[in-house]
Amino acid sequence: MRVMIHGSELSAATAAAALSWVGHQVCWQPLGNTWQELRGRGWLVREPLLTQHIEDALANGRLRIDEQQSLSGSPIDVLWLALSPDQREEATRVVEGSAERLSPQSILINNATFPVGDTERLESLVADRGTVAVALPDTLEEGRAWETFTRARQWLLGCDDDRAERQVRELMRAFNRRHEVFQRMPRRAAELTKLAINGMLATRISYMNEMAGLADTLGVDVEHVRQGMGADPRIGYEYLYPGCGFGGPNFSRDLMGLADVQSSSGRHSELLDQVLEINEHKKETLFRKLWAHFHGRLEGRRVAIWGAAFKPGTARIDQAPVLTLLRALFAQGVHVRLHDPAALPAVREAIGDHPLLTLCEGDPLVACEDVDALMLVTEWKAYWNPDWEALSMRLSGRLVLDGRNIYDPQFVAAQGLHYRGIGRRADPREH
Repeated sequence: MRVMIHGSELSAATAAAALSWVGHQVCWQPLGNTWQELRGRGWLVREPLLTQHIEDALANGRLRIDEQQSLSGSPIDVLWLALSPDQREEATRVVEGSAERLSPQSILINNATFPVGDTERLESLVADRGTVAVALPDTLEEGRAWETFTRARQWLLGCDDDRAERQVRELMRAFNRRHEVFQRMPRRAAELTKLAINGMLATRISYMNEMAGLADTLGVDVEHVRQGMGADPRIGYEYLYPGCGFGGPNFSRDLMGLADVQSSSGRHSELLDQVLEINEHKKETLFRKLWAHFHGRLEGRRVAIWGAAFKPGTARIDQAPVLTLLRALFAQGVHVRLHDPAALPAVREAIGDHPLLTLCEGDPLVACEDVDALMLVTEWKAYWNPDWEALSMRLSGRLVLDGRNIYDPQFVAAQGLHYRGIGRRADPREH
């Protein structure tokens, strides 16, 4: 099929690479960005499989990147919109500009997270061409974009037309051989389901964080609670890990989008308000534990932070807990030595040259030189098994604050360190 893809998001790059890989003729218009500019972006650098497939598709001619934004040319079988939520006006311009190349045999695929009902609105722009629009919400996982597109567990297909469903299935047939991944429903239902899924996942995380806070108060190890809850088949283990808050561009935007849908419908959601409030409160939990351990005497202290990205495998810090944590630490005059395998450029761009911040590259232990405490914020694999003897020698304050509960409290305490996790704690034994 002849596929036109619009967008500079990860979802656009992934669709362009994957669809051209299986033989479709794809033109990707990345909205004013050249390929040389895009390939250096942090979100693409962290996707080596994806980058290689794009290079291969460009070399064999199945993929063309149109950097001039020309909207004239041959007929289009599939117009694929993979834009960010704030690009609704751009979506309108693209659809109207592409109208002459569309026909009753064409389909418009809305892969963006726009407000509920926008797929119908986009279809109305080309109603005179007889083109049908379908919703196919983006479900990619950053850091695993290629795998989650080509081996998707589920595609929500918002479609009210049987012919359009057949065309989408043919377009994606190469990725639908292992098992049935399409779940068809009305367009508005698919758009709302995408938001509802992330709302439920965020609610599980926030509830588990509430239980971790209660466990702290009662002197209970929350790991026992988590395992007991997860063993119940009605609950399961997914997204049941307490931590120091979630972030990320898509997750946070979807939650806000769901809140906006609730508000605009006249059904204000106190539950969503609580989920968002709990999450923002949790982003300061490591700071509060530091404050409690040193009895509020923080000015002039030095701490190391491991991890800035909102999750492992990405260089992005959008709504990441580290931003809230840094603001709280700086306000108390705490010097921070920050290490992250990928996100330091994003931190530098967001924070600038702050007198209380030192960015550390290379060995994570470099960030721990003569600090009072270590704060683990992002659970990169490089942090899971540090040289504990070397780390103990560097931590003058003997304190480890584990924001992701990746360490064994008793093991850390056996190294002569004080351990504080999320709903977990241990101290060295007195001899």
